[in-house]
Amino acid sequence: MKKIVYTALIAAFIVLSGFNYPAGIKIAKLKYNGGGDWYANKTSLPNLIAFCRRNIDVNIQAEEDIVEVGSADLFNYPFVHLTGHGNIVFSKQEAENLRNYLIGGGFLHADDNYGLDKFFRKEMKKVFPEADFVELPFSHPIYHQKYNFDKGLPKVHEHDGKPAQGFGLLYKGRLVCFYTYECDLGNGWEDQDIYNDPENIRQQALKMGANILQYVFAN
Repeated sequence: MKKIVYTALIAAFIVLSGFNYPAGIKIAKLKYNGGGDWYANKTSLPNLIAFCRRNIDVNIQAEEDIVEVGSADLFNYPFVHLTGHGNIVFSKQEAENLRNYLIGGGFLHADDNYGLDKFFRKEMKKVFPEADFVELPFSHPIYHQKYNFDKGLPKVHEHDGKPAQGFGLLYKGRLVCFYTYECDLGNGWEDQDIYNDPENIRQQALKMGANILQYVFAN
């Protein structure tokens, strides 16, 4: 049964990559266990979707879904977004499900909402014990879609004063997970009155988010 699901997922991605999915691509926020606030940044994905629908050539449905890590429904979404501040726990079944999703053509964008790092890296080792996150060079195509980010990720919030970094997990040469660290990219997608960030910072965050989605659906 799983083999049939994975085959169908790959076939769907072939259609999606050509921007010919008539009902529109559906993306989702990833729900995980462990007590961390997976539900953080409630306005971020809706705002990013709205920005992408206005500015890039990708047919995304206006509303995002929520999907659990271990659910078979994960395979309905070519792109899932994970965020939060705290603990994450993947069971053995959830780690296996996420791995099969990613190696079958899915894509995970994880955004450290400050405090996520040590938990996320540990749990992703259950998913890809053979792989480590590598910092992507500023020349990577994810930084050069419709919008060019010659210096990498925009810095939305300071926190520890570290530079914003973009890390990737690669499987057989394909980027399957993009992890934005010390960046607070998702906070930059939020409604302006939540953090009162300058509009130019919000626009930079939204443009980088659009680049991520365009990279996923064009590759």
